Amino acid sequence: MRFDELTLHDCLHEAVESFGFDELTKIQEETFLPVVEGHDIMACSQTGSGKTVAFLLPIMERMLRFPKNGIRALIIAPTRELCLQIEEQIEGLAYFSKQSSIAIYGGNDQQGFGDQKNALVNGVDIVVATPGRLISHLNLGYADFSTLDFLILDEADEMLDMGFYPDIMKIVAQMPKKRQSLMFSATMPPQIKKLAEQILVEPKFVDLNFSKPAAEIDQKVYMVYEKDKMKLLLRTLAEHKGEKVIIFVGKKQSVGEISSFLRMNGMPNRPINSNFTQEERENAVLDFKSGKTSIIVTTNLLSRGIDIDNVNLILNYDIPHKAEDYVHRIGRTARAGKDGLAISFIGEKEIEHFARIEKLLERVVEKSPLPDGFGEAPEYAPGKKPSRRRRGGSRSHRGGRKFSGQRKTEPQKSGGTANDTKPRRPHRRRRTNKEAVQN
Repeated sequence: MRFDELTLHDCLHEAVESFGFDELTKIQEETFLPVVEGHDIMACSQTGSGKTVAFLLPIMERMLRFPKNGIRALIIAPTRELCLQIEEQIEGLAYFSKQSSIAIYGGNDQQGFGDQKNALVNGVDIVVATPGRLISHLNLGYADFSTLDFLILDEADEMLDMGFYPDIMKIVAQMPKKRQSLMFSATMPPQIKKLAEQILVEPKFVDLNFSKPAAEIDQKVYMVYEKDKMKLLLRTLAEHKGEKVIIFVGKKQSVGEISSFLRMNGMPNRPINSNFTQEERENAVLDFKSGKTSIIVTTNLLSRGIDIDNVNLILNYDIPHKAEDYVHRIGRTARAGKDGLAISFIGEKEIEHFARIEKLLERVVEKSPLPDGFGEAPEYAPGKKPSRRRRGGSRSHRGGRKFSGQRKTEPQKSGGTANDTKPRRPHRRRRTNKEAVQN
């Protein structure tokens, strides 16, 4: 279906035309009419399928058909980045209709908090908020949602993974009972179904094979020992010089290490993790979008909600522990039907993680041979326990003696004590709770 076939207010048709939208994506086509007709919706669709426009366009159409003052729609999203992206889409679609919006999230200054308060007190058409910051405003008692018509939960599965369930239920309890509620998610685990039962009323379900990556993504995998990953990273980036690349790693500490390593090898990049300030993260994304930098090194922080056009390559330096995170990561490329490439490095300790990914994908991803100049690669054998070898050989202790199963005493050394004749185990210091958490 084409956008010009939709029954829309003239100002929304103008906005859609200015965006250059032509064909609706599947999720947009499946949800538009039910939302316009006033139904609650539970929609699942893969990352990059156009979910934001799928809920914004129909609710903005209904707001224009049935105008009134006050806050009309509340969109709850898990991260500041996603809130800002949604607000950016609203501003574009509302350019001709003059519908107003505000993004409410933490990490800004006192002035920003004051602007948020003023919008909640004086009224704004659409509020986009993270759960935590919205709760802060609600607790202060001045936010008036009595005129609310629409409640939208975006990336609902991610919010539950982040522990926002109590906040979501607290927010919902303070919203009008008579409203239209929409839930959009990339996956449909049991807890999402439970949440839908609590929030939605006789919803329409739209399930579009959410667990599969876009067919346009070419997936390439290398088996590589951990010690060789840096070398393979340089080789891979050299082959994709000048292209937009997002490198995903497993730990915040690794972001800085890999970013510094690349800079030392003449590859400018921008690192992003949750320790960065909001301004630093926004500036890094803007530099990447504008082409000022072509490489971003990050954690799962950017695996969802950030819509960046023309990302050529997603590089999984570390394999995510959760199979769904792999789908979200590689979904940053091949947006809106464009082609993209995802390359993953599977280390010797990550084989089981990737096996779970293949199970989710319901396919085996071909393992590419390492380029020239690399030695052997780990064997991809999920379920096979790695062999455990003793230092110095499987049948010997340090020092070369064969192990017979009984301890043998060594000749007493000069100056020693009787206890020195027994083999000693190396002392292992017990980790503190703090160290265990940090690791």
